Amino acid sequence: MQNNNFNPQEIDVMFNKATERAFKGEYTDTQIEGVYVCKNCNTKLYTSVSKFSSSCGWPSFESSIDNNVREVIDSDGRRVEILCNHCGIHLGHVFRGEKLTTLDTRYCVNSLSMKLVPKAEIDSIVNFESVILGCGCFWGVEYWFKKLKGVIRTQVGYSGGDLDNPSYRQVCNQMGGHREVILIDFDKSIIGLEEILRYFFEIHDFTQIDGQGNDRGLQYESVIFYENQPEKELSETIISELADKSYSVATKLLQRTSFWTAEEYHQDYYAKNGHTPYCHFYKKIF
Repeated sequence: MQNNNFNPQEIDVMFNKATERAFKGEYTDTQIEGVYVCKNCNTKLYTSVSKFSSSCGWPSFESSIDNNVREVIDSDGRRVEILCNHCGIHLGHVFRGEKLTTLDTRYCVNSLSMKLVPKAEIDSIVNFESVILGCGCFWGVEYWFKKLKGVIRTQVGYSGGDLDNPSYRQVCNQMGGHREVILIDFDKSIIGLEEILRYFFEIHDFTQIDGQGNDRGLQYESVIFYENQPEKELSETIISELADKSYSVATKLLQRTSFWTAEEYHQDYYAKNGHTPYCHFYKKIF
């Protein structure tokens, strides 16, 4: 089942690897300064500085941000496809040898796969990073993390399983092994990952093995999705500290994998409905 957040054209491009019509994309000719992020998971992909006019009909960039764009040989065996390295959605193709820029590279990207965060909005969050966490019903998790200073954006969704773009019903039925999770974008100049992880342990029962409260099952497990070895070691250090405080920690540490955005009605659920969480609470531990 396709994600309810996206229209049919976006689904076709991002998940079915289609290509939008030339010269029709929203960002083909835009000159707005900012950062282009993945429409599905908010990973930073390209800056406006690397954007150039190639007259090809699609947004063109000569370089990507960090290692956030992955290259794979296309199914036709001739072109090189580019994917978001975090969630795996289709972005477009990369071409080299055209002598169009000093880097001799052209990332040809579908506008429908990206969102532009204007410089006016990004100025205060140039240092933003992200983390994926799970600790029960994602409604309550998002409610509490939105209260934390330094958190820029949150998005609830699914991760940890092997089913592409799962629906809420499929996750509830434990099809594919996904957990309910939250993707947190934070400004590391205001708050660090360590503080976020400590807060994570203070808003749920990390000693419960099979869920949270009356919400039982794999999808409600306590889990930290680490992106690299330093993040794993940081998580292990905090867990060891909790063990020294005589807590039996059930939280799992898993390698970060694809994040799939949940249906729109799940986003900011409590803010939309005027309720408060029934299964999450804040308890000072550290």
